[in-house]
Amino acid sequence: IISKWILLQLCWLCVIICGQRCKHVFLRLVEQEKDPGFWKEWAQRTLKNALTLQDLNKNVAKNIILFLGDGMGVPTVTAARILKGQLSGQNGEETQLEMDKFPYVALSKTYNTNAQVPDSAGTATAYLCGVKANEGTVGVSAAAVKSQCNTTRGNEVTSILKWAKDAGKSVGIVTTTRVNHATPSAAYAHCVDRDWYSDGDMPAEALQSGCKDIARQLFENIPDIDVIMGGGRRNMYPRNTPDVEYPGDKKHNGTRKDGRNLVGEWTDRMKDKRGYYVWNRKDLFSLNPSNVDYLLGLFEPADLPYELERNKETDPSLTEMVDVAIKILRKNERGFYLLVEGGRIDHGHHDGKAKHALHEAVEMDRAITRAGLLTSIYDTLTVVTADHSHVFSFGGYTHRGNSIFGLAPIMSDIDQKPFTSILYGNGPGFKFVNGARENVSTVDYEHNNYQAQAAVPLSMETHGGEDVAIFSKGPLAHLLHGVQEQHYIPHVMAYAACIGQNKNHCHTNSGSPSLSHISPTLAVLLSVKWLLC
Repeated sequence: IISKWILLQLCWLCVIICGQRCKHVFLRLVEQEKDPGFWKEWAQRTLKNALTLQDLNKNVAKNIILFLGDGMGVPTVTAARILKGQLSGQNGEETQLEMDKFPYVALSKTYNTNAQVPDSAGTATAYLCGVKANEGTVGVSAAAVKSQCNTTRGNEVTSILKWAKDAGKSVGIVTTTRVNHATPSAAYAHCVDRDWYSDGDMPAEALQSGCKDIARQLFENIPDIDVIMGGGRRNMYPRNTPDVEYPGDKKHNGTRKDGRNLVGEWTDRMKDKRGYYVWNRKDLFSLNPSNVDYLLGLFEPADLPYELERNKETDPSLTEMVDVAIKILRKNERGFYLLVEGGRIDHGHHDGKAKHALHEAVEMDRAITRAGLLTSIYDTLTVVTADHSHVFSFGGYTHRGNSIFGLAPIMSDIDQKPFTSILYGNGPGFKFVNGARENVSTVDYEHNNYQAQAAVPLSMETHGGEDVAIFSKGPLAHLLHGVQEQHYIPHVMAYAACIGQNKNHCHTNSGSPSLSHISPTLAVLLSVKWLLC
């Protein structure tokens, strides 16, 4: 007899495949939730699963992947889970994100050395370089002072990406923001100001003192990063150079004062090393990853568009970029390190546009799923976390299955007006009409660009200061446990991969780490999966 649970799972799959035609079947099976046995069986199944985690995975991590959801606080994770389910015709609350399936979850304390509520630069230095730092600075210790060039020298700190490269691994960066934005820049740059994207953004005194812009450091500090994909074209070209995609729009022109064409320099350097530069989705997919050793993909002058606004003919999705990146990087027998940033989750929240933020989070979860299909839990440590949270919330006693972007079922008992479940503590959504709170039932609150109401008026919503989640799976993932300082993350990943400073526990015969405790049969199965994906 097929259990009620299996029937429910099959129905959910049916909903995904068939859409609304199957929804009535799903609704019938939801009746099973009224039976206490349904929940008890579910709990026992979960308990049985949990008991298997006693057999810890202590293999060496050949590959390490960090998925960073910029601004993806716990409320964002929960709301994205509901959205994912609702996009498939479900109620949403019972859905699992791919990151939800990871066996280990911890909390990360996100403060910067000089800030209770952090920014994305100081946090990136923590989870990439293993050192807490001041807000606004990347790849430098807390001894460096924001925007003071002369405090850079001697305070540089290196990242896990460099540790991996020095160990002979292939390395990559994939982001939906500019490749020289705060998160990716901490992987390769040492800069006291996260906004020094190109020399055109730097004050004269900083240039005269010898400080380098972040775009330049991308190509000079670690010149052989194997895969770089994201936006940021305009910071790579001389000032007033028309953009290849938007030649008539001057705001997308090059910004460099030094006259250098960094893309051209990279292309010349890599032309005999199977290196390719692409600037659109078509060119990206014209490549055979098996024949590519180095890839530079810059798909927009600045950040990539939101997923809901993406031109699917010209710009790749985060999932597509991750797919290509892993297929290139995994050719290295020593393994790889990959940093993946869902960077525009943060931008959606700053704009008060929750729909964009949550769709960005769902897209990153798709990318996590794809990465899981292309790798193995036995030799790949995958970590999903956030740099910080936002003052984003959802509540209002909404009913089961209520649209995550919908109204609460009650009116305010103060102004007798409706309100959306999603609200912000501050931001651009603050609005008074005729001296009173706007009546949201008079506007399209499910529009892509709707700005959810905020309690305090600000032109840009702020970060939140609470802890964020760390999801992990793979070798030594259990070391990410409890409540930890954010800078602990790269040290665990390096320890698992036998790179960086702490390698006393590593034993190899060939000079490179190798897996243990994997049976020949399992090895064959993993090889078949690798070939199929």
